[in-house]
Amino acid sequence: MSKLRIPSFTLPLLAAAVLSACSLAPVYQRPDAPVAAAYPAAVPVEAVRTAGVTADSGWREFFREPRLQGLIVAALEHNRDLRAAALRIEEARAQYNIVAADLLPNLAGTASGSRARSAAATSPTGASVVGSGYQVGLTLAAFELDFFGRVRSLNEAALAQYLATEEARRAVHISLVAEVAKAYLSERALAEQEDLARRTLASRESAYKLSQQRFEVGASSALDLRQNEILVQSARASLAALARQRAQAFNALTLLVGKPLDGLPAPGALAAQGIVADLPAGLPSDLLARRPDIRAGEQRLRAANASIGAARAAFFPRISLTAGLGSASSELSGLFDAGTRTWSFVPQLVLPIFDAGRNQANLTLTQVRNNIAVADYEKSIQAAFREVSDALAARGAIDEQADAQARVVDAQRERLKLAEQRYQNGVASSLEVLDAQRELFSAEQSLVQARLLRLTNAVDLYRALGGGLKETAAG
Repeated sequence: MSKLRIPSFTLPLLAAAVLSACSLAPVYQRPDAPVAAAYPAAVPVEAVRTAGVTADSGWREFFREPRLQGLIVAALEHNRDLRAAALRIEEARAQYNIVAADLLPNLAGTASGSRARSAAATSPTGASVVGSGYQVGLTLAAFELDFFGRVRSLNEAALAQYLATEEARRAVHISLVAEVAKAYLSERALAEQEDLARRTLASRESAYKLSQQRFEVGASSALDLRQNEILVQSARASLAALARQRAQAFNALTLLVGKPLDGLPAPGALAAQGIVADLPAGLPSDLLARRPDIRAGEQRLRAANASIGAARAAFFPRISLTAGLGSASSELSGLFDAGTRTWSFVPQLVLPIFDAGRNQANLTLTQVRNNIAVADYEKSIQAAFREVSDALAARGAIDEQADAQARVVDAQRERLKLAEQRYQNGVASSLEVLDAQRELFSAEQSLVQARLLRLTNAVDLYRALGGGLKETAAG
């Protein structure tokens, strides 16, 4: 039995395809960040280091309330948007593997057999003949010698698209953590406002019953009675509206988590959330490394840059090889006998001569898409800079607003106490007491909103700075 041998003249060609390929893609250069060199406000890094928190810390170190941590864990496991993002990574990886396969020769084993009968009228002997043929071998099908880097550029573009998809999944991860936190905080704020409205309604109903008794004995006017009734019905309307809003917020949170919200720790008050508000903002240039959406934009820019190389290579000759090596015989038993070896070698050169401007149009298309990718990349940087700047600018003002609103609530409580004393001593009318009750309820509701605003600002800053992907808890 003879040994199968690859024709020796194919080896230099294969080596040339691997070693001498060049790339016609432009040299990639990251565009300059179109933002200022510093934020309008800065965060003292030393204060953050004292708290043991950095921008690379995990989300568990930012969101420390047990129920919120349980919600985030459940969302990361069951949220359909995050699951779809993970599947898109698998899709991009498969697409990259398909393109990468063109860098190496595709070999295939073949085996065939045939039997045919010739007509007697066409046979030289005047008799029909039955012939048989059998063939086995190894074939190389149209392997392109990538002298001008077309295949390699397509491979680089596919790889960059895959990496961009991976970064997009990280961006969805961070956004999901932030959205779950904000949805949970909103539900908690509505729960506190609903509880406040329920207690206010109970208090006003008691006051209304007392006013009714006073009216029946002639100690108060019908105007006082109707004013107390208005307060009761207003509190009832507020309670109903807050109950509806809380139910809708709970449904929105359930949708984000992707499963029923059971088996979780008891919820805590807004004041007990312990969300870290002091995060190191660093410099705007740090966002290029922190934010996955910006990194994804840069990978898409790399893909567009590589596509230009593939479009340029289309103007040059394309050389491909088709080869085969095997054995053929008219008898199956003699398929591997001496003298049955066969081989074929078919190089092909394709030189574009006239394509009605197709290659030029394709090159123009890739260049335009590259410019679009540059614009999108720069816009993502500008959007990130604005998000961080807005969160930093709002932080100090929100803290002051919450502190001031807390003082307003204290003052309104004292005002109501004084108004009730004045009314009992006959110095003031019931209208003064009713007005103080209305103002106190409004101030307490505003205080809950201010506390929610302070917490959501911390969440916004967490997301704007690139979040934290680690799940290891700090404690």
